Amino acid sequence: MRRNTIILLLMVAAACTTKQPASQSDSAAAAAASPAASANGAVPATESPVAPEVNPPGDIPDTQAFVPYSSASSGYSIEVPEGWARTGDGPSVTFVSKLDGVRVEVAPATAPPTAASAATEANQIQAKGRAVNITSTSDVSLPPGKVLLIKYESNSDPNAVTQKQVRLDNEAYVLFKNGKQAIVTLWAPKGADNADQWKRISRSFRWQ
Repeated sequence: MRRNTIILLLMVAAACTTKQPASQSDSAAAAAASPAASANGAVPATESPVAPEVNPPGDIPDTQAFVPYSSASSGYSIEVPEGWARTGDGPSVTFVSKLDGVRVEVAPATAPPTAASAATEANQIQAKGRAVNITSTSDVSLPPGKVLLIKYESNSDPNAVTQKQVRLDNEAYVLFKNGKQAIVTLWAPKGADNADQWKRISRSFRWQ
């Protein structure tokens, strides 16, 4: 009798320590907490803003020399930093040095843009950019006259080798004259101090 009692107690203890299968609710909670819970590990459809650099590169030196660039076919001139690599010409030209850049785009237009009608321009910037965040739109005065200024943040294109991206500050100046619109865009890593240099570039634009 004593032996049967001991065997019974051992059987009960073994049953209590056997691992029970997880309930359906427990399995769902574990899946939701896992970073791999998205279907097939797919990345989000929209790109998230990357964190700004702690010590951002991209300051244009105070000693930077500037040279004129002009396009007779598109009818404008502008000063750009000397030595920056140029891509394109005339109606679409870009000057780049590492993470800094200047781009001029000229196209036909029917009316000058204003802050009140800036939504169209902002939508186009968001459609073409990476993780764009429009920070302000305003009418400002430049030597050619009143222009629309759109300030925004965006991600850079991934580095071809490291795939690293940086957060950028951008300023886009939208100018109009005689059925033509020019957009002068300047960019640099977020936090870079290029206020004086950007002012010189933007104020140097002239219609010809």
